Amino acid sequence: MRDTGSTMSSKRAARSSRLLIVIAASASALLSVVGPAHAAPAKDPLPADIPDYQAALDAVHSADVRDTVCRFLRTPMPAGDGGEPVQTIPDTAEPCQGLPEFTIKDPVARNEITPEFAAGTAQPLPTDAIKLTQLVSSLSTTVNGRTATVMLAPTQGGGWHLAGVRDGDSDAVYASKATLGTLVFTEPQIRGWYQLKLSTVEPLNDQARLGLDGQASVSLSDYQKLVKARYADKLPGSEYDTKGYSSGYSLRPTEKDTSSALLVASGSGTALALAGGATVIRRRRRTSSN
Repeated sequence: MRDTGSTMSSKRAARSSRLLIVIAASASALLSVVGPAHAAPAKDPLPADIPDYQAALDAVHSADVRDTVCRFLRTPMPAGDGGEPVQTIPDTAEPCQGLPEFTIKDPVARNEITPEFAAGTAQPLPTDAIKLTQLVSSLSTTVNGRTATVMLAPTQGGGWHLAGVRDGDSDAVYASKATLGTLVFTEPQIRGWYQLKLSTVEPLNDQARLGLDGQASVSLSDYQKLVKARYADKLPGSEYDTKGYSSGYSLRPTEKDTSSALLVASGSGTALALAGGATVIRRRRRTSSN
């Protein structure tokens, strides 16, 4: 009996030892994420779901991008609403001189619905419905009462490059609402922003609530039915497109969007265009959604 008791005690000790190891490992993992209460926060790991993220950090924090943002911020917004350039931004040697201090935040993912999902040909699964199209960064503070968003596009062969600067920061604000286990994406045609939790789509702004017909949430499958009804017959190459009713509803940036003539529009229609070294402010023509 003593041998049996000794064996049972040994087993209990072994289990306790393994439990302590698990607890210690869990605590260590937790501390590596949140850090000690009074210790300096550890550097966040690079997001695993964004390819070449270090290249994106290098780009968005580069002197060239900062100078471009400064040129954008120091130029008054145009009053015209036509499609032609209305004001040229001087290419000064020190574009940030005289502006309040600001930093550009680390970029976050800007996800969109895919053309296949909108057409109804893709399965209503997150991997088929949502695609990373750009990265967006906002400023650490308002500058002369204005906010701005820096947009990065993927570079062919890897890496990221500046795609433009947009007035306002709503894209970056909404994109930053993604949490562990959730995915935030946009339906850009209506400027709706949504959060995907497992297979449930929830609206994040008024446009998205309208996009869900006022519902508080829908399944990803039901959301696909809604966007299919809106866009399936209006995608590039459709009769709606080829007959010239509009340019179609392109859901992905094209080569033209990321060439040397770059234009990124905002909700207000004001954007920075970089064309052959000259920088101009434009107001984008509004397109009909009918």
